[in-house]
Amino acid sequence: MVRQSAISRRRFVQATAASSLALAGMGHLRPARAQSTKPNIVFILADDLGYADVGCYGQRDYATPNIDRLAAEGLKFTQAYANSPDCSATRTALITGRYQARLPVGLEEPLISLSPKGIGLAPSHPTLPSLLKNVGYGTTLVGKWHLGDLPDFSPLKSGYDQFFGILGCCADYFNHGAEASRTYVLPFPGLAHQLYEQDVPVERHGYMTNLLGDRAVQTIEGYAKSKEPFLLSLHFTAPHWPWEGPDDEAESKRIRSIFDRDGGSQKTYAAMVQSLDANIGRVLQALDSSGLASNTIVVFTSDNGGERFSNVWPFTGMKHELLEGGIRIPAIVRWPGRIAPGAVSEQVMITMDWMPTLLAVAGTSPDAAYPSDGEDLGQVLTTQSEAHPRKLCWRYKAGSQRAIRDGDRKYLRIAGNEFLFDVVRDPRERANLKDREKDVFERLKSDWEAWDATMLPERSRPANYANSSNFLADHYGVVNPAAPPTISPAR
Repeated sequence: MVRQSAISRRRFVQATAASSLALAGMGHLRPARAQSTKPNIVFILADDLGYADVGCYGQRDYATPNIDRLAAEGLKFTQAYANSPDCSATRTALITGRYQARLPVGLEEPLISLSPKGIGLAPSHPTLPSLLKNVGYGTTLVGKWHLGDLPDFSPLKSGYDQFFGILGCCADYFNHGAEASRTYVLPFPGLAHQLYEQDVPVERHGYMTNLLGDRAVQTIEGYAKSKEPFLLSLHFTAPHWPWEGPDDEAESKRIRSIFDRDGGSQKTYAAMVQSLDANIGRVLQALDSSGLASNTIVVFTSDNGGERFSNVWPFTGMKHELLEGGIRIPAIVRWPGRIAPGAVSEQVMITMDWMPTLLAVAGTSPDAAYPSDGEDLGQVLTTQSEAHPRKLCWRYKAGSQRAIRDGDRKYLRIAGNEFLFDVVRDPRERANLKDREKDVFERLKSDWEAWDATMLPERSRPANYANSSNFLADHYGVVNPAAPPTISPAR
């Protein structure tokens, strides 16, 4: 089991009152030594960012120069997938390197206050940060956790030395202090989460994306002084709803539910993504200024496909759907001197590949008792080896969705309808080949069922479409069953 932080609540609160900047250095208390030859890792995860929401993937309505810089100086995957079209399930796969359906927490789509009590990432399960910590890495999570709440679960119980961010799914961009949980909307009560420092709630004022960027820069500066190798997981909440740009504090005060169905616009969304990009630029500058850039792997990706204002071209579908737009994501990795600048890979990859890949470059490997379902892509990154076929599987409870990709073919079932697509020649998933290639259709369907038999059973509770026709006009015909009367729990 990963050992919890020994810092007492009283000592921590005293330190918080003394200096927020000092906290950024806590956990860097190991004896100083020459900068390790082990590469540092900065893993940047956007929240609900669509495939073409950044310039290097096709966005033309606004600029993202810092993310584009990563692509120009590193490698861009064109066939990267999320493990799930939803957040907590993908985060389970990222931190464990395994199909999320192997763990109870991974069955939650997403993990919310109405999920069964006692569900979260078990502290006994080896994780990317815990395994890196075992080989001498400092580990920090800045941003979104969403793998279980206190007192049973937290980043500090699963391998991170330091944590600054939110424990749950989402937060208002301006109101993220003690009053953050004012939001109460059935069937999703308590969506808004407040900021935490370690396991202690804190009050901070400012735009959330900037606050996370501030702490990431402080963290890098602290590690530069300690000269220890580090993992910085920078998991932004942007551009997840509520739809609030850096100048939209008035909008924050207007809405009573951060699940705001009447808010947002393309202009607002652009401002949110550009703020994300600007703060990534600050992180890259901190690496440059600290002399760490040449020995640091920087990964940039998203937890799932885009939401209602995203650009997912050339795909269709969105978050909560196993169409390509719901699971195809941007993925970029920069490693100076090891990855050729401006490289582009057509290798099919998935979120859970990052764990074995990053462990390998750190000189370690997954726990033998918890073998990874992901693949070490080190050769793809450093030698630009020719792409090889992959067989990947997905399932999603809402609409009883199933999908498997094997080579260029993808079997998809959604709301009882079945399809076979060539997602390379037909990325928009329009030409159903299930009759034309009946043998392939039947084989993939059988392969999916064989895979599913090795996973935990889907949760028995009902799962509504998040993108129903009374919410999104272009989803006409997608109707949820009438919900039974619900008694509001005590607030």
